[in-house]
Amino acid sequence: MFCTGTLMPAPQISMILSTTVRSTSFCRHSLSSRSLRCFSNATVPTTEKSVPYTRTLKEETSQKKGPSKPLPKDADVVVIGGGSLGCQTTYHLAKMGVSNVLLLERDRLTSGTTWHTAGLLWQLRPSDVEVELLAHTRNVVSRDLQEETGLHTGWIQNGGLFIASNKQRLDEYKRLMSLGKVYGVESYVLSPAETKDLYPLMNVEDLYGTLYVPKDGTMDPAGTCTTLARAATARGATIIENCPVTGVQVRTDDLGVKQVVAVETRHGTIQTTHVVNCAGAWARTLGQMAGVNVPLIAMHHAYVVTERIEGIQNMPNVRDHDASVYLRLQGDALSVGGYESNPVFWDDVSDDFSFGLFDLDWDVFTQHIEGAINRVPVLEKTGIKSTVCGPESFTADHKPLLGEAPEVRGYFLGCGFNSAGMMLGGGCGKELAHWIIHGRPEKDMYAYDIRRFHSSLTNNNCWIRERSHESYAKNYSVVFSHDEPLAGRNMRKDPLHEVLLQQGCVFQERHGWERPGWFNPQGPAPILDYDYYGAYGHGVHEGYAYNQLLGKEYTFDFPPHHDVIRRECLTCRNTVAVFNMSYFGKFYLVGPDARKAADWLFSADVSKPVGSTVYTCMLNQRGGTESDLTVSHIDPGLQTSPLAPKFEGDGYYLAIGGAVAQHNWCHINNVLQDKSFRCTLIDCSEDLGMISIQGPASRALLQELLDTDLSNEAFPFSTHKLVKAAGHMSYILHLHIMPSTKTSKSEGSSSTQHNAKKSKINPPSSSKMPLPKSEESELSQQNMFKEILAMKNILEENRDTLAAVHANI
Repeated sequence: MFCTGTLMPAPQISMILSTTVRSTSFCRHSLSSRSLRCFSNATVPTTEKSVPYTRTLKEETSQKKGPSKPLPKDADVVVIGGGSLGCQTTYHLAKMGVSNVLLLERDRLTSGTTWHTAGLLWQLRPSDVEVELLAHTRNVVSRDLQEETGLHTGWIQNGGLFIASNKQRLDEYKRLMSLGKVYGVESYVLSPAETKDLYPLMNVEDLYGTLYVPKDGTMDPAGTCTTLARAATARGATIIENCPVTGVQVRTDDLGVKQVVAVETRHGTIQTTHVVNCAGAWARTLGQMAGVNVPLIAMHHAYVVTERIEGIQNMPNVRDHDASVYLRLQGDALSVGGYESNPVFWDDVSDDFSFGLFDLDWDVFTQHIEGAINRVPVLEKTGIKSTVCGPESFTADHKPLLGEAPEVRGYFLGCGFNSAGMMLGGGCGKELAHWIIHGRPEKDMYAYDIRRFHSSLTNNNCWIRERSHESYAKNYSVVFSHDEPLAGRNMRKDPLHEVLLQQGCVFQERHGWERPGWFNPQGPAPILDYDYYGAYGHGVHEGYAYNQLLGKEYTFDFPPHHDVIRRECLTCRNTVAVFNMSYFGKFYLVGPDARKAADWLFSADVSKPVGSTVYTCMLNQRGGTESDLTVSHIDPGLQTSPLAPKFEGDGYYLAIGGAVAQHNWCHINNVLQDKSFRCTLIDCSEDLGMISIQGPASRALLQELLDTDLSNEAFPFSTHKLVKAAGHMSYILHLHIMPSTKTSKSEGSSSTQHNAKKSKINPPSSSKMPLPKSEESELSQQNMFKEILAMKNILEENRDTLAAVHANI
């Protein structure tokens, strides 16, 4: 049978990798047991499990039923969930002056996932914003709380050590160190010999080097959360335990806007206009109460605690990314955990699960053992004292879910922290508090904003499961700029997808769309159904061309396809190129107040005649840039259609970068609601395709396909017109393509093809053609695209005539 749970004290024993151990009353494992099977006279496995902390709030749980305090009738903000993020958000709201803030916890503080967390804090991450968030958390737990309350949070500064077993990993750490220097994070790249001096018990024979951050450390869950609660209540906040939430009341106004109005509990209702969902693994259920999609999934996440190890005291915490394992100092022992390729999903999340732990699945966890022993060989002769396997929530991109939900005004998310809620809690709690009070965070939190996901994905259970699994399994992988997910693909495809695939297009995923990245000279590389990397009985795809192409791009240097991009750029600069930009957001802003709304939203003057197109920035209330886009003033159609909607008043067609479409949609809608503009935003992104023709010969190419006069006099710069192309009506926009701002950043500069579209070329002329999408029109779009490609090839073959063509243009 498997041995699970806490093991009774016994003399230290040594076991080699295949040894089993017998005892008359209990089982005992050494970390070196590959099979981790043992035999016992007992009829059932040991079920005792325990966290390695000297104090938890489980022991302080009162037998008294009912809320710990009387419920108030109302609150400015109600925070639901008393874990790390809930306590941090409450603390920061109170610190920013919101005294009437209420935190509701269904059991005791930390009782969900926080109580069993490892509590590690690493200051360096690949993102500058994350480095700032981590720095704030560290300041809160190591300094601010103690100064405010006089209490120690349990913070231990023992340092952190990242292990590099290959050159690429060491290169990644050097980049992290450079980033850390900018933000004042002390760090050092150590040689194997220097690493051995710092950590004598470590095997360094296979190391290229390590990254040492001396001011990393470890947090105590109970100590941190109780101190946060003390500091928050001292500033006027109210914290009520033993008070489960049973519902969230939402009211829909005359304009169809949904707004939070109250929170329901078993013991009464609290009137409020702001709710913060900090319920961790239970956040999806809480979201459903208000009609809000919360795209996360719960999984088992585990570590084991060893017996005493002589000489381990005061050693730094260790992350061996290539072995997918971490070693956390636990007094005179170690906690050993990691991220496996086949985590156990917790599909039936129990509402009554408090201060609970699961039986550890040794078949899943064993994969971490060999890597741990290789790094610290003394573990081979060290017993396992206890197991800790609890629930954690994970998301599609291994980043938290923050911000106001698109479905309901006043409903905020602070969940999905991927087992990093303790170390990101301080920074994210502060940003979330600022978001609630001022309507937006202080920092650029787009990577955490719930609006980074399209609404068609946030309630797609298959997509959430696949992407969350891949993000979990690859958590310790090197972060390369040209990587793409294999999970959750082919969710949104335009009519030209198959045509481009057969041309050798290598697609990239943005906002659920499959967008063209670059073209593989060796032919098609289709994206296959997700194989879970061979886990759960799935067979691994053999000879998977797309995956093989990605593997070749795992470098910090120029990727192999860089020469392909170079040729594409030169072709575009010297002749003509055709871009499928159908993944762009395509919105219509229409109604009596559309012009007022446009004047408020956009930095450029869009009060131009019908037929004009303006390239502009979209601003927020602080004057900051939300995105760049094109705004075309249009006439109303005679009947409603995706290409020419019927409306009264003014109308504008907005073309917005695809990867920020949901974010921009929410921003515009919020402005329309807050300013009471009498107009409507219509999303036709799924109904319209978009082709961009760029380069010196772009006009010559298009003129061959259209009967419309495209001369400067008939079709001047910054205008658009409705034309017939391949028997189908289309809008054609005459633009200069300029470098992108917010859109480039949000869509990811990892794509060289994206940069070619936006920055590396500055053609004299360019045309964007929005095309209607329907079952009847898809074939027409494909035929027109083939005509365009054929004409493009003719022009490339006759480059000698291009000078004359260019002169005529």
